[in-house]
Amino acid sequence: MLLAGIGQISNEPNKEKNFVVVNDSTTEEELANAFTLFTQTRDDIGILLINQHVADKIRILIDTFTNPFPAILEIPSKDHPYDPEKDSVLRRVRRLFGE
Repeated sequence: MLLAGIGQISNEPNKEKNFVVVNDSTTEEELANAFTLFTQTRDDIGILLINQHVADKIRILIDTFTNPFPAILEIPSKDHPYDPEKDSVLRRVRRLFGE
């Protein structure tokens, strides 16, 4: 992951941490603020990886995000099962193909 730039911490302006550690005490407001930072403020983020169970907490933001970049990819967690019906990318592909 570090080779791909995930987990970078930089002292350059506007290039601070490119990740957020989420735990049980992380609020939906903190998640929404991080999502907004990574998708609207930062221009050095190309792909946003988010665990699906975390994405569920800010689903409305993810489902209404229409910009091509950063691409938002929901990934499974070892503690939570993956549900393809909730995946925003798969739902968009299904709509594209008329399913």
